[in-house]
Amino acid sequence: MRPLRFEGDPVLLQTAAAVDQFDDDLAVLVRDMFETMYAAPGRGLAAPQIGVSRRVFVVDTDWKEAEPAPMIFVNPQITARATHEVQGTEACLSIPGKSFDVMRPAWVEVAWQDLDGTAQQARFDGVQAICVCHELDHLNGLLITQTGTLQ
Repeated sequence: MRPLRFEGDPVLLQTAAAVDQFDDDLAVLVRDMFETMYAAPGRGLAAPQIGVSRRVFVVDTDWKEAEPAPMIFVNPQITARATHEVQGTEACLSIPGKSFDVMRPAWVEVAWQDLDGTAQQARFDGVQAICVCHELDHLNGLLITQTGTLQ
């Protein structure tokens, strides 16, 4: 596990650098991110939230209610999005004890690389779309304090 970074830490406001080395160091980072996310307990975690300004995040929207379904996103980018947005309540491991109302696209299509650097693409709806957008915001130096309204 690695310590979380909290609101006020400059790394959370930086645009993360692209990953260009798909090696053991990346695998260790991702393993540590999952351990930290599950222990927190959260549904997603971006590398900047543990002080690493790299374009990688992990998500598991199922583990709290069902079998774990961990997903790894390296160098992700949204390639298409719904024109219709939905409002939801989000929390953030880097801003403990607060919730925010945030508008997100109803679905997103995302292109990314996996842990081996292989190109991936998929469409995400509902909670998965929300989580992917939230974590991608972290990679772009955005917090929900900037995109949402405090509840």
